[in-house]
Order: sequence, then structure tokens, then C-alpha cells
Amino acid sequence: MKYGEKMVNEFDINNDLELWDNPNSENDYEVNISLPEFTALCPRSGYPDFATINIGYIPEKKVVELKALKLYINSFRNRYISHEAAANEIYNALCAALKPRSLKLSADFSPRGNVHTIIIIDSQKQIK
Repeated sequence: MKYGEKMVNEFDINNDLELWDNPNSENDYEVNISLPEFTALCPRSGYPDFATINIGYIPEKKVVELKALKLYINSFRNRYISHEAAANEIYNALCAALKPRSLKLSADFSPRGNVHTIIIIDSQKQIK
């Protein structure tokens, strides 16, 4: 196993998602991250699903370290998970870890079988 495979396969969201202190927490600023190489496996067929994950958040006290986020996203590649479940799992994990002022995630899945799915979760539009 190559070192990159080992890092992805052993990634544990509870221990390995590195967060940094936000040195500008007095400011409201948005962090936008695009991860265009998301892959997971369809839980029904086993075919690969591909997506671009876009994350936008206004940090409070913490920001996410980008390499750790990349490893987390790559850890889905051998998992059987639906589009909706993957998007919600990523959103929930980032909300729990960062506790941001706001968070928006979109998962834009590549068309397969004449179906194009985009999952959008936005803390500003959630019914509390």
C-alpha cells in the first residue's frame, strides 16, 4: 500500500480532522473551498459516483486545515453511500467540529444514467 492510500484508509474524522485557531474571529469572513475529486460508491450498484463538493463557511473560533479536509473527503472513495447521506455526513461533521457562524455545502454529482443530482445544505436556510 502506498503512503497516500494508507493515510486515506486510516483517516479518522474524530481524531484526524485538524482544526486551527481562527486569528481573525472578530471579523465575519467567508472561507470557500472546492473539492472537485469526491468519489464514493453507489450503495445499490457499486458503480462509482463522482462529485464536486463546495464548502462555504463563516468561521467562529476554528478553521479547518485543508490537507486534513482533503483526506477526509478522500476517505469516502471506497464507501457505499448515497448522494444524500454523503453530503449530510460531511455537513454534520464540519458543523460539529467547527461550530461555524454559518455553513453551506453543495455536492454536485456528475450525471449518471441521465440523472444529475445536486445536494445543498445551508445553515442559513435550516428550520430550527
